[in-house]
Amino acid sequence: MGYIESNLLPGEQVVYKAHLHRIIFVKSLLVIAVGLLLLALEPRVGGVVILVGLILALPAFIRYKTSEFRITTKRVVIKVGFIQRRTVELLLRQIEAISVDQSLMGRMMSFGTITISGTGGVREVFTDVAAPLDFSHQIQSQTA
Repeated sequence: MGYIESNLLPGEQVVYKAHLHRIIFVKSLLVIAVGLLLLALEPRVGGVVILVGLILALPAFIRYKTSEFRITTKRVVIKVGFIQRRTVELLLRQIEAISVDQSLMGRMMSFGTITISGTGGVREVFTDVAAPLDFSHQIQSQTA
């Protein structure tokens, strides 16, 4: 059970779960791939490059595992981070607009940036969200 599920309001139920897209691992995987190629030519250099790739993968892995995106019957709740936690809770009735930004690659691989605007000038931006259009549609269906 995640952070959000353990902090639901009385009578509240999760209706949709989203997560970060695995695209956040691409940079570290490319570095590791280069390291594997270099391993055949120069083992020491290749080993160092692979180590750098693994070090780059660690923050992405932590970000991936500690990010939660939930739409409930009453709120949108998003929790990001482990050591430095950021939690956003917006009541569905306070949401004014949702925008989804996707690059060409984001459209092909189904990831993008979600911006949620709420009453009182609240504006929250979340990048690299998997299936952002589904997330947006679920919010709209809960607020309609």
